[in-house]
Amino acid sequence: MFMSSYIVALVCLGFLILMVAWLPMVLKELPLSLPIVCVAFGFLVFQAPGLQAPDPLQYPAAAERLTELIVIVALMGAGLKLDRPLGRRAWKVTWLLLGVTMPLSILAIGLIGWWVLGLPVAAAALLGAALAPTDPVLASDVQVGPPRSGEEDEIRFSLTSEAGLNDGLGFPFTNLAIAMALNSPEPGAWTLEWLAFDVLWKLAAGVGMGWLVGKVLGIVAFRLPNRAKLSRTGDGFVSLGITLIAYGMTELVHGYGFLAVFVAALSLRHEERNHKYHDKLHDFIEQTERLLMMLLLVLFGGAVAHGLLLPLGWSDVLAASLILFAVRPLAGMVGLSGVAMPMGEKLAIGFFGIRGMGSFYYLAFALNAAHFGVPNQLWALVGFVVLVSIVVHGTTVTPVMRMLDRAREGARRGPVVECHTLGRSGWTE
Repeated sequence: MFMSSYIVALVCLGFLILMVAWLPMVLKELPLSLPIVCVAFGFLVFQAPGLQAPDPLQYPAAAERLTELIVIVALMGAGLKLDRPLGRRAWKVTWLLLGVTMPLSILAIGLIGWWVLGLPVAAAALLGAALAPTDPVLASDVQVGPPRSGEEDEIRFSLTSEAGLNDGLGFPFTNLAIAMALNSPEPGAWTLEWLAFDVLWKLAAGVGMGWLVGKVLGIVAFRLPNRAKLSRTGDGFVSLGITLIAYGMTELVHGYGFLAVFVAALSLRHEERNHKYHDKLHDFIEQTERLLMMLLLVLFGGAVAHGLLLPLGWSDVLAASLILFAVRPLAGMVGLSGVAMPMGEKLAIGFFGIRGMGSFYYLAFALNAAHFGVPNQLWALVGFVVLVSIVVHGTTVTPVMRMLDRAREGARRGPVVECHTLGRSGWTE
């Protein structure tokens, strides 16, 4: 029995690798996305007898570590993609999404969890922290293109930069929920400790260590004398090493490793912004991200097949609908209310706040750190939100982004003046 299950797993892994390579091209012109196919594949495969259910509640440590790995890889990829230098004005939309939209989303989702679902305060706070950030993994279809490609319009740039930073900024609120679960929902001595350590120190350490790692490794790769320039090796897997170093060193000083990885990628790009070696680094990390993403989505499909969503009730479905189709779009519109950009682009930024692997990580991390009382309901609800996000956003992103691209191109060209002349048989162009 073990050998047959092992062989089946090898065959499935082989198909998965082929899907990583071929499916993006096959689906490019279709209103489908790679995540939809992966979840469906996992749902079907795990119907086979003898395969162990990939239940995150039975394997909490594995769920936390696997989602942690995919998120840090995706964050490095997101940072390497961005051509636009960091700045107050250049990143204005990003700062508004982080400073206005995200806190409003956390508050609104927490209130839905507490008022609509009747969750304990700590569990409701955790729900808000887990479901507010835009996912850097599953949002790849609405992100900018590879480095130096020029595919960096305001929608794609804003969603990419937001996804890169808000996974790190979601951590203080996750730790707030953990502190509530371990202590009390009412403020106390733990509140000052949370502010000093989980907010101030960990954010500062994340930014500082990320910048330092990116700076030092950027100098090593690009600024050493020509005969020793490591960028000449052309080895793309260096990006994975940078990811692990930035994350690990930051965690050792108790900072936010997610934030550090993204900042390290920005710092690395800053050292030599237009070097072609960034293409190699990005290509490798993107392939690694895609493979890990497909693996985890297949496991997610298997978890759904084995009853992950069974605890859902009608109130949970209502809450999920509000979170996806009301909270994020409305919070996005509030955050961008003072920005001079077309309404269609504002709506797109608000609507495509995709939920995914980051939400799974925060949930697994918090449930391994404290007792929240309703782990089954939380996993079912977060899983349902991610599943609906995968299907709805995956089927709409291609036509919507294509329509917005055409509208932007039309606006750039301006009105077309048609000239006609009167021929012997009538009007002709």
